[in-house]
Amino acid sequence: MNNNPISDNPSNSNNKNNGLDGKKHSFNRSYWNEQLKQLPAPCRSVLQGRFSNTPFSFLSATIVQELQEASGLDQAELGLLLLPLATSFAVAPVSDFFVGAIAFDSDGNAYFGANFEFAGTHIGQTIHAEQSAIANAWQLGAKDLALLVINYPPCGHCRQFINEVKLANNFQIQLPNSEPKSLTYYLPEDFSPKDLGIEDRILGKQTQQSDNNNATLDTDLKEMAKLAHDTSHAPYSGNKNGIALLYEEGENKEIVSGRYAENCAFNPSLPALQVALNSRRLQGKDWQNIKQAVMVETKTTLSQFDNASGLLKEICGVALGVVALDSY
Repeated sequence: MNNNPISDNPSNSNNKNNGLDGKKHSFNRSYWNEQLKQLPAPCRSVLQGRFSNTPFSFLSATIVQELQEASGLDQAELGLLLLPLATSFAVAPVSDFFVGAIAFDSDGNAYFGANFEFAGTHIGQTIHAEQSAIANAWQLGAKDLALLVINYPPCGHCRQFINEVKLANNFQIQLPNSEPKSLTYYLPEDFSPKDLGIEDRILGKQTQQSDNNNATLDTDLKEMAKLAHDTSHAPYSGNKNGIALLYEEGENKEIVSGRYAENCAFNPSLPALQVALNSRRLQGKDWQNIKQAVMVETKTTLSQFDNASGLLKEICGVALGVVALDSY
C-alpha cells in the first residue's frame, strides 16, 4: 500500500471532537457535506455527479472503479479515504464515540456502516459498525465479504460476528496506518459454525429491497416481514425472524424490512429489528418515526418479541404486531 491517504482525518484522531454530536439522532447533513468537501477534487466530482448532494451508503463496483481511476488509489486506500462519510451515519448517544466501516464484496461493491446506539434501553441493543456494514451488504444482496475497512480495531464481539459471514478466500481487514490483516490474525484458534456442524453463513441470501412506496399497510407489512423471516440466518436455534417497519414520507408510505443474523457464539447475533433500523438509518432518513411494525417469527425455545418490543417502544411507542409462522 501507499501511505495512508487519511492519516490525519478527524475520524481517526480525537474521536470525541470530530464534529459529530452523539446526542443527535437525525442525520447530520452538514457534517456529511463537510466530509465530501475534504475529498480530493477528482473523487468529489465523481460522487457529486452520481449522487448530487444526496447521502449514500452503497457504491456499485462501477462507481468504485471510477473513484479508483480518478484518485489512483487501490481499493483499501479508497475505503480509508471514504471512511469519514461512513462515520457520518453513526448514532452514539451513550458513548459519544463514532466508528465507521466499509465492506467490499468480491465483485467490488462497497457498503457503508457505522455504530448505532440506543439510549433508554440496555447496551446489548447496540449495532457495531462492522455489523452495520455487513448487514447493509446482506440486505443489498452481497454474496461474500472480501475486504472490511474500519477506523478502529474490531472488538472481540465483531471478530466473532465476522466469523459467521461468508468470506472470500483472500478476505482482509484494513485499519488506518496499518497493513491489511486476515481474520485469523484477529481471531486465532476460533470457535466457528463448523464446530457446531453448520455450513451456512450470513451473506448470499437475498431479501426484497426496502422502501416499498405506496404500500398497502397490513398485507405488505406481513409479506415483507415473512420474506425477511424466510431468508434469516438462524441455524442454531431455529428461531427464524423477520420484521417490517412502516414509515411515512410525505404522501408515500415506505416499508423497511430486517432479518435475524444468528451467531454460533449467540451473543454477537444481530436481531431483525436492528437490521431494519440500520437499513433506514443508512438511507439518511428519519429512523424513529415508525408508524407500524410487524414481526414474523418461528418460536422455538427462544422468542425475540420482548427484546424487539422493548426497543420499539423506547424509540417510538409503537406496539409490535407478531405473526407466528404456523398461523401466517
